[in-house]
Amino acid sequence: MSGFMPFSMPILWCVLTGGLASAQPPADESVESIMARVAENQDRALELRSAYVYNQDVLIRFFRGHGKLAREEYREYTVIPGPKDTAKTLLSFRGKYEKGGKYVEYTKPGYEYKDLDIDGALMDSLADDLTQDKESRDGIAVDLFPLTSKSQAGYRFTLEGKEEYRDRQVYRISFKPALMDDDHVFEETPWAGLILVDSLEYQPVLVTTHLAKGIPFLVKTVLGTNLKGLGFKVSYEKQDDGLWFPVNYGGEFEVKAVFFYKRKMAIALRNSGFQHVRVDTHVTFEDSPASDQVTRVP
Repeated sequence: MSGFMPFSMPILWCVLTGGLASAQPPADESVESIMARVAENQDRALELRSAYVYNQDVLIRFFRGHGKLAREEYREYTVIPGPKDTAKTLLSFRGKYEKGGKYVEYTKPGYEYKDLDIDGALMDSLADDLTQDKESRDGIAVDLFPLTSKSQAGYRFTLEGKEEYRDRQVYRISFKPALMDDDHVFEETPWAGLILVDSLEYQPVLVTTHLAKGIPFLVKTVLGTNLKGLGFKVSYEKQDDGLWFPVNYGGEFEVKAVFFYKRKMAIALRNSGFQHVRVDTHVTFEDSPASDQVTRVP
């Protein structure tokens, strides 16, 4: 995990909205036109990212109620997006869990050290659900952030202003479900949050989300589960050849389950080492019918 430091993941909406200076948006730019261009760029980027190979580091930590580390896993992958899905090769793995005041290391994902290892099962499931979306080209679950034309449907966007962020002029846009009182629709569009959009290239620079409303009371009552602080953040950077890529992604939340189980969970992902690949097609003629060979080379 050399050099990998998980970025800070402040999920509190009041911090984000209160800490950024606001200005009036230009009169000739509507939030609808801005988000339409963002969607167009994101839809195109999903295809362009299939021409890149890169490294991905994932760090997941579970903390007990009093703040002590209960379990930690670090995974390093090579990611090879394709035309329809994404393949990931695990390069290295390190895990450890706390037992009797000491930390015990293990070397394989999915390791469970006892018959009922809730932390082990949840951590493996969390890594799969939040970083292994094969259709996203970057592993990040596509329904967490309303950026593509498909995922924007069902949300209402508000242009809050224009400001400077990391030496770029950005639009500051808030969003929430269009139908907050429709539970069926809310299941499909549960997030609220903030998007910073580059004002020249109409690319997302930073997106933060949180649940627009709490976990339904019925879920808490029947399952005995309470979820607090659920939210995620993703930041994008422009690569040398002009393609924008998500480089940092993470979230943190607290789970209280039936009887005794309570954990604060944090996940941080970093993408780096982007390499563009070239697709060459060679047609060869032999005694057998012609065969096409497609080779992807860095």
